[in-house]
Amino acid sequence: MRAAFLALLVLSATLLVSQSSKLQSARIDDVTIEEVGKNPVEAKFNPGGRVRMDLCSSGVHLVGRDDNMVRVSYHPNHTDVKVRLQVFGDQAGLRVTGCPNNHFDLRIEVPKSSDLYVRMFAGHLEISGVTGDKDVELHAGELIMEIGDPAHCARVNASVTSGSLTASAFDVAKGGLFRSFETRGAGKYRVHAHVGAGDLQLR
Repeated sequence: MRAAFLALLVLSATLLVSQSSKLQSARIDDVTIEEVGKNPVEAKFNPGGRVRMDLCSSGVHLVGRDDNMVRVSYHPNHTDVKVRLQVFGDQAGLRVTGCPNNHFDLRIEVPKSSDLYVRMFAGHLEISGVTGDKDVELHAGELIMEIGDPAHCARVNASVTSGSLTASAFDVAKGGLFRSFETRGAGKYRVHAHVGAGDLQLR
């Protein structure tokens, strides 16, 4: 009986050490980066996670990549651009501020298998090559989002307050005030897209 009790204690201690080691190793990659005027800015981030973005008004190309990196670059170089990039486990947060008012382009690369949450006040935002849930809103401007095969979607909800709404994959084309459409399917990805004033295209 005593031997069984001791064996149970040893097993419990081993499990605790193992879990502690896993937590410590997970924290090794956790990082917070704040850079002003540095181009590019990047950090490791495993595929399958969620990336939350708050972006300055500009021209943005958000694209998927095959490795485990989040990378932010811009053109032209500008000393006032501030990039804050945080990675914690399967969550990443990106905030870009201080962008000039005109002729400024951001390129944001994430693992192609990522969930996206993006908010941007105004400009041109184009998303391609990313498979995962997408929750994207633009107050004013143009949003072009590649959603891939419609059969992979569980729910698609898209709307514009004022402007045009086109979803070629679903044979939808509307224009005017308060235009929207919603559809459901047997896939696993959810898409929410909204533009306040401007154009919204789902491809």
